[in-house]
Amino acid sequence: MKTRVTALDRQSSDGLTSDQIEKMRGQYGWNELPRPPLPGPLGVFLRQFRGTLVLILVIAAAIAFFLGERVDALAIGLVLILNAVIGFVQEWRAETALDALRSMLSPTAIVVRDGREQEIAARELLPGDLVILATGAAVPADIWITAATNVSVDESALTGESLPVEKSENAEGDDSRIFAGTALVKGRAQGLVTATGQATQFGNIARLTGQLSEKRTNLQRRLGRLAQKIGIGAIAIAGVVVAIGMAVGRPLFEMFMTGLSLAVAMVPEGLPAVVTITLALGASAMARKKALARRLQAVETLGAASVICTDKTGTLTENQMTATEVWTAERTYVVTGEGYDPTGRIETDRQPVRAGDDPVLAALLKTGLVCNHAVLQKDGPAWQMIGEPTEGALVTLAFKGWSPPIHQAERLAENPFSSERKRMSVLAQDGEAVRLFVKGAPETILERCTDVMTGAGPQPLDGTTRDAALQSYARMAGRGLRVLALAVRNAAPGDMAEERLSFLGLVGMIDPPRVEVKAALDLARASGIRVVMITGDGAVTASAIACQIGLGTPDVIEGAEIDGLDDEELAARLTGDVLFARTRPEHKLRIVKALQTNGKIVAMTGDGVNDAPALKQADIGIAMGIRGTEVSKSAADLILLDDNFSTIVKAIGEGRRQFENVRKFVRYLLSSNAGEVIAIVVNLLIGGPLIFLATQILWMNLVTDGVTAVALGLEKEEPDLMDRPPRAADEPILGMNGLALIVLFGSYTAAASLWIFYSLLPFGADLARTAAFTAMLVFEKVSVFAFRSLRRPVTSIGWLSNRVLIIAFSVSLCLQVAAVYWAPLQALLKTVPLSLEHWTTIGLLALPLIVVPELVKAVAIRRKSQRPHS
Repeated sequence: MKTRVTALDRQSSDGLTSDQIEKMRGQYGWNELPRPPLPGPLGVFLRQFRGTLVLILVIAAAIAFFLGERVDALAIGLVLILNAVIGFVQEWRAETALDALRSMLSPTAIVVRDGREQEIAARELLPGDLVILATGAAVPADIWITAATNVSVDESALTGESLPVEKSENAEGDDSRIFAGTALVKGRAQGLVTATGQATQFGNIARLTGQLSEKRTNLQRRLGRLAQKIGIGAIAIAGVVVAIGMAVGRPLFEMFMTGLSLAVAMVPEGLPAVVTITLALGASAMARKKALARRLQAVETLGAASVICTDKTGTLTENQMTATEVWTAERTYVVTGEGYDPTGRIETDRQPVRAGDDPVLAALLKTGLVCNHAVLQKDGPAWQMIGEPTEGALVTLAFKGWSPPIHQAERLAENPFSSERKRMSVLAQDGEAVRLFVKGAPETILERCTDVMTGAGPQPLDGTTRDAALQSYARMAGRGLRVLALAVRNAAPGDMAEERLSFLGLVGMIDPPRVEVKAALDLARASGIRVVMITGDGAVTASAIACQIGLGTPDVIEGAEIDGLDDEELAARLTGDVLFARTRPEHKLRIVKALQTNGKIVAMTGDGVNDAPALKQADIGIAMGIRGTEVSKSAADLILLDDNFSTIVKAIGEGRRQFENVRKFVRYLLSSNAGEVIAIVVNLLIGGPLIFLATQILWMNLVTDGVTAVALGLEKEEPDLMDRPPRAADEPILGMNGLALIVLFGSYTAAASLWIFYSLLPFGADLARTAAFTAMLVFEKVSVFAFRSLRRPVTSIGWLSNRVLIIAFSVSLCLQVAAVYWAPLQALLKTVPLSLEHWTTIGLLALPLIVVPELVKAVAIRRKSQRPHS
């Protein structure tokens, strides 16, 4: 059984039916513009061959082939193909992860279908659909307006016009139409869809909004520049090596191939690609935690966030408003029940009260219904609310008091709520009379009232009654309730002046703090992240909620006070512990800029149209996925799918994990390459035979390194990651510590490989070279465990906690065993079998790469724990 309870019966049509939708879908398709075609599997595979060094290797293979070095040519070709297969697997996974994220960014629309309001994906709209739009909604299709209330539309994306354009149902031409790609900045509208997808005006000149940005992130650009610098150095060193080789009488082709392979060994050209893959997979992990990254930039920037500026309602609180108390000049009522289930009741002295029992209560409940656009729907046992939570609470309250429903025909005009005015008024027919119904913040309503409604009719609002109302407001706000005042007056048609009102009473609503918020705030503080609460509620309510959730008792700065501060004064106030109350959206922009002036990396939440500038200005703009407008979502870097503050903290943890993992695999790759380069250069200076052949160098760097690096990028969050202070936004990937680490690891692996090589050289160059080649690869794979954490021993994070890394490590070693013992690879890589003694020697020399870093980190942690705490 389905029932529907609504404050306003505003439908002029029952909309499309299910049968119509099924028939029309084949004709009109989906309401979306064609996306740029995603590369297919073949395209992704061929993309693996477009790198500069890869192209050079292709040329080198061709040269080797024409010079008769067919085995070398075949070896290079097979290495390139194997490298392409591995790169394809990695990139295809990243592409599919990004495409999955894109599909989650689909906007929604509220429509009437089968005579019932419902929320659907905007891509499902069809011509003839009846659509309902509110302030902040992105217009999902071309729509002909059938009903409008103070509608203004931002058409800048379509026409370039910077000022909003007014629309109405009775206007001529385009003034009665709204178009896809625009957004409502004020009012409410209802209309019929006239065109969808490519048939819209926007379809010819714009691209779909809400897709992930494909621009390179700051981290990718930095790593690209790093790779470029290393590349220049690699070419120079390779040239020197070739010159040295020629000077000591080495064959030209041999030195050309060695120099080329050395350049390949030094240049981590796969770094930007590995970063893209890691960030894409990180974005997928964040989405599973209810944080949807619209831009990969957000994934890395989140890890540096030092301040979170957060809304209160719905983010720190449940966003499940429930009216719990009603105050009038003559009595106080208690309201039972929770949420949007209207089966509770209004009581006084524990006796139920209905609207018909008290004319003042009846007028108050009716005002709450008239000044309202919320809908309650019941489908089975559960109640669903569509609309603003505060308005949903008023509808629920009205039905608990058995107030009669309000119909669309009774409404004549509306002055909608705005964050600047903090009130809403509706002119409506009330029987034979016309009345103006008003709701809003108590201070804004009381100052416009001259009378107070009583059982005997309107009476002058004297100082005593006004003080009593203000005291009740303070009492309710002090308990953390959100308080609304309601008022009414007789009016003439067209009279929308919000003055000379009769005060009806106050409604106190509870929006309880989320259970998990206190722990999230504690974690944020432990991470060195400051939390600043910003709310439109009054100072008393804001302070009460701050105390309840564990923010303490910060100084309260109200919006009016912000207006009186210049930028320097505001920045100075923000150095202290503060929260903001009675704010307007433009205040958020000033707060963000002031914090950034103080050198902070700011994450800012928002949900309204006017929040867009602040979201764009913030280092990380965070939009609400449930209650946020499409405009705010389009401006944001991150969308909270559950509107929950704790999700922000989790996302910051994920951002920190991603940056740490990038730093780990960059240092790991460069330390591995450094060992090869040092070994090759030192060996040439000594004058011995080549320690590594060109094909062996390619095998080490193109086949095995990338897989291990990506696996390292999947390392889980370290236990103390959120106990560390935020990193600086410009903190280097390497730094002096990183360079020292690279030199130490590179020097050891080079020295150990050279020792093995020259120890076995008397037994044959092929055996010595095979052992050194195998040793270097084993050293590189074993050393990855030292890079799993740059601070903590592996014993504290678990040897087997990164299963993908274990698999990559095992596969790499198996490939090397095949390279040593499998005849086809022996021929390609010019290897010979190794004995158990050789493997034992390699294993013993590899042990320090695990043991020494573990001891160093263990000692460092012990010393840190023994330091006296200040």
